[in-house]
Formats: sequence, C-alpha cells, structure tokens
Amino acid sequence: MPKFLTKYFTEIELRKNLYLLLIWRFILVMILFSICRVAFYLINKGYFPNTSFSGMMRLMRGGIVFDITAVLYTNLLYFFLFLVPFAFRYNLIFQTAMKYLYLITNGLALLANCCDFIYFQFGFRRTTASIFSEFKHETNLGALMPKFIVGYWYVVVIWLALMAILYFTYGPFHTSKSRTLKDRRAQLILLVSGTVLFVVFATLIVGGLRGDLKHSTRPITLSNAGKYISEPLEANIVLNTPFAIYRTISKQSLEKETFFNSEEELDNVYTPVHKPVVDAPFQKENVVILILESFGCEYTKTYGHNLDGGTYEGYTPFLDSLIGNSRMYLQSFSNGRKSIDAMPSVLASIPMMVEPFLLTSYSADKINSIASILNGKGYYTAYFHGAPNGSMGFQAFANAAGFKDYYGLNEYPDKKDFDGSWGVWDEEFFQFFAGKMNEFKQPFCTAIFSVSSHHPFVVPERYKDKFKQGPMPIYQCINYTDYALRKFFETASRMPWYNNTLFVITGDHTSQSVHLEYKTNLGAFRVPVIFYKPDGSLKSVVDGLVQQIDILPSILGYLNYDQPYLAFGRNLFNPKEEPFVITYTANTYQLVMGDYLFLHNGLIETGFYNARTDLLLSKNLIGQYPEIEKKMEEKVKAFIQQYNNRMIDNKLTVEK
Repeated sequence: MPKFLTKYFTEIELRKNLYLLLIWRFILVMILFSICRVAFYLINKGYFPNTSFSGMMRLMRGGIVFDITAVLYTNLLYFFLFLVPFAFRYNLIFQTAMKYLYLITNGLALLANCCDFIYFQFGFRRTTASIFSEFKHETNLGALMPKFIVGYWYVVVIWLALMAILYFTYGPFHTSKSRTLKDRRAQLILLVSGTVLFVVFATLIVGGLRGDLKHSTRPITLSNAGKYISEPLEANIVLNTPFAIYRTISKQSLEKETFFNSEEELDNVYTPVHKPVVDAPFQKENVVILILESFGCEYTKTYGHNLDGGTYEGYTPFLDSLIGNSRMYLQSFSNGRKSIDAMPSVLASIPMMVEPFLLTSYSADKINSIASILNGKGYYTAYFHGAPNGSMGFQAFANAAGFKDYYGLNEYPDKKDFDGSWGVWDEEFFQFFAGKMNEFKQPFCTAIFSVSSHHPFVVPERYKDKFKQGPMPIYQCINYTDYALRKFFETASRMPWYNNTLFVITGDHTSQSVHLEYKTNLGAFRVPVIFYKPDGSLKSVVDGLVQQIDILPSILGYLNYDQPYLAFGRNLFNPKEEPFVITYTANTYQLVMGDYLFLHNGLIETGFYNARTDLLLSKNLIGQYPEIEKKMEEKVKAFIQQYNNRMIDNKLTVEK
C-alpha cells in the first residue's frame, strides 16, 4: 500500500479496530459501484436524453439502496468469516486469503457492471441470471472473447482501473492482537464482545439484503427501481448488474393474475384465441420468412427518410426497393431486444414478456407455430441458421415448433465460408438457402435467420472497401447483408417456386443507434415488418401499427386458414381486429394504441405519451386523457393475465 494511504489508515486507527476495517472495505466497494453507475450513464448518455442533472442525482441516490444489497450478497462469505469471533481472524495467512476472496468476488461483481456498459445497448436492460442459459450452447465464445476485448478495450481499462483502486485501498491486515490472545481473559472478552458485534452486524446485513429492517417490507426487487425514475430506461441507471443477477436466480418469471374476475370479461377486452371465419378456399402458397440480424428501421431510407433534415440515405438500398413494392406499416416494431426473442415472436406469435420465452420453464409448453400449423395443411417446413447447430437454442426451438428439418453449419457443405465468429457469411448461406428450397416439394414454409450483421462487425475480406460505412461499424455489415439479400432475390426470382411465394421480412431487433428517436424505450424496438409478393399485389403503405407477433396470424389470414389457433398478435388482413403493439423493457409493459404510448409496471400506470408527436418521449401526459388511459390500462392488464396464466397453465394452443 502507498505510504500516504498507510499513514491515513493509521491515523484513523483502523489498525486498532477490525470492525472499522470491515466498514471501510464495504464503503470502498459502494464507492466503486457508484463510479460504475456514472460510467454506465456517460457511455450510454444518448439513450437518456431527458435525464437532467437533478434527475441523475435522484437516480444515484436511489441506486445506493440496490448497491447495498448487491455488495452484501457479493461479500456474504467474506463478512461471515470476518465477523466470527475467533482468534484465527488475526492470523496473517487467514487475512491474506481473505484479501484475495474480497478481490475476486468484488472484481467479478465490478466486471459484471462493466460488461453492461455495452451489453445494455443490445438488450436495453440490465443483465439477469438468464444470461447463463442464453449462452450455454455457444461453442465459439472462446474465439469471440478476444474480439470483444479488442473492440471494447476502454471497458477493460475501466475495469482494471477499478481493480487497482480496490487493491491499493484495501487497507492493512489486522494482526496486532494476535500476540495478546493467549491470555484466557482476553479470549473471553474477545468472544463475548465479538459475539455481540456479530449479532449487530448480522442484523444490519439482513436489513441491507432485504432493503429494509421492517418485518412488513418485502425484499426489494428489480421493480422497486421504478420508485426513483421518470421514464422506464432510467431504471437501468438505478440498478446494478450483480443485483439484477442475484434477484433473478431460480426465480419464476411470471405470476398468475386475476385482474378480471371471469374468462368472459377477460376475453371481451383481449383474447389470443383466433377463430377465423373465411369464405375463400385455403391458398397453398409457399411462405418464406427472413429474419435479419440487427436490422432496425433506422438503417433504412424508407423509415428514416426524415432523419438528418431529410437528407438521410440509409444503408439498405435493396431492402428499401423491396419495401416500396410490399405491404409496409409506418409504425413497425419488434417484440424483444435479443435474437432469442425473435424466433418465438415471429414464428409462434409469443412475445418476450419479463424474460425471453426460450429461457423460461414455459419453453417446454405445447405451442402452435407457423410450422406446426402448416404441417397440418401438407406443407414441408424447414429452418435455416448459418451458426453452429445448437447456437442460441434455435435448433431446439425449431424442433419444438414443428419444423421438419433444420439446416445449420453442420449441414452447410463448405466450412471455409464460416466467418470465424458466428456462422456462414450471409451471401453464401442465402444462396444455399435458395438452392435448398429449389429441392423442396411445394408448398413449403421456410424461415432463415441471418448472422453477418453482428459484432465484431466485419465483412468478407474481398469486400473490405466495397460497402458503405457510417458512424458505427455495424453500418457496413448492414450494407453487406442488404447486398446478400439482393443476391438471394436475384437467384430466387429464377426459380419455379418464386412467383407462388409470400415473403415476410423483419429484423430480429435493433442494434446500435445514432439518432435520438431510436434510442428511446420505444424507438429501440423499431424494426421493419414487410409482406412481399413478387406480383406486387400487396404493394401498399399503411399508416398504422405492426409488430412481430402479428406475422403468424397475418400469414394464416392471407392464406385463408380456417381453423382456430392461438397467437398473441393480430391478423393484419382483418380490419376488424384492433391494432396494438406491446413490448416489455426495464420492468415496464409498453402498449401502443393509436397515437399513444401507455406504460404500466404490472401494478400501476407509470407513463402516458403521444408517441406520434413526442418522438423523444419527453412530455409525460399521465392523467390528462383518463378515458384513453383507462382503456389502455384494461388492455395491458388483459394481455398480462392472458399471457401469464396461459404460460403457467400450459395453455398456448387451442383445444380441438
């Protein structure tokens, strides 16, 4: 330890008081957690345009409550061993071991906080315990890790600086009493006083873990961050990542709700059961669904035509041309913020609520999907993803969803086309996709998930200088995948099945953003959702709402499917079904209906905005439109009750 710090600790007599040392070490980690909170805000400042200095101070104060709990959980073993009233505490070897226990556990906690400086930009929430399930099937993490370290080197530097502070300000070992403890009277005094202090500290620790010493107070959870915020995303400033992980370990993600007393009353407000009545015969057209990695609306000229004073050109010239000949909706959204959210949303009309469906215990529930439903109509179904088989749990879900075949890296013939990170380059895998479909018997339903527009944001070496670059590395990857999409359609257009095919194209989620309107808690869900027919019969622009969970019921509606099924979205081709969009972020349900965005934390309304005119969501209108707010609150509660109860009761299909 530096001499000036040794002198400081000596002057306040920390050497003479074991318990002052413990308090100092607790305060030290608390300070470092607060530094992490400031760093988190500064790195992600663009996502909080409405957070003022006074607001930030409020968030910092609120964060202390969650930091106390996280620091105590992180150091439970350390505190216990430190407080037990026995003489071995004064042993130099013991104290050395304790120092490294302290450095390792707190170092990991600080690392978790630092990782979310960046990971927040992709998930729009603090990392929870589901992260361990999300990446447990990945076989390429070892190859990816050095790329992440190089790409986000400044995060590594911040963490190392925090670790240096932790190491050099740890404080001196307390060994001065070890020589006097041979005296029985000294041992008795130590035991009695130590036991009393153990009980006192243990009581305070229990209170800190719960968030309060009151018996009536429930232990604080992620939702308690709502007490300090003015908009949902600010909850991520209040929280810290270790707290989010600890509080979600072995937790059931959903609870049954009884907002409505009867099923009839509930169904009158909202039901996911579709009972189509059609006069026309079923159309046995092919269905091809393309889910494009990280394709947000912001990257397109069509959706972003008003950006940069109307001069924005975007990075997806081919997709823009396709959108111009498709059925597109001006208000277009994903239902999640991660890749694993997209498959259930797009293919089974199951949105991400609270936790990704694939990572919950409900993922074993019986579901209907576009594959299982069309299998019953004689379709051949197949799913394509160029990553190593098993990546992200996609193969397991495709199997559970009823796809007859799965084509991944294992099935791809030329492994030299692997990009070294995530999977086969999009250009080559899209061509493989088109070729395989030419071998399938019609009608078929296929889906593909692209991989190239993903960190570490590189394109094939032969195209190093070909694609348009922008303020962030992802832009050239978006431009590359758009090129791969162009080549796919050029190939597909020459094949006999092409004209008899409905194409549905969407992004899985948004990614890094530059423009403020795409950094809000609503703008962060803006992805294209388009329906394309080669004959141009669907060409239209709809000034309305669409979300990923609308894809399944809309495909079935387009095909004139005539059997009941369950889907949480709506059939876009049925004008009688009420338009809405629902998403979940920062422990908040977000419902869009008409021009308005309604926020609800599962208990009470927390926000109300005019989403059409207030793009930055800076003016909270809560309480100013009571009739509209009441209607939207009923819709949110009905959706929550239908979603939670059906998940828990395994009722995600319609009994026939």
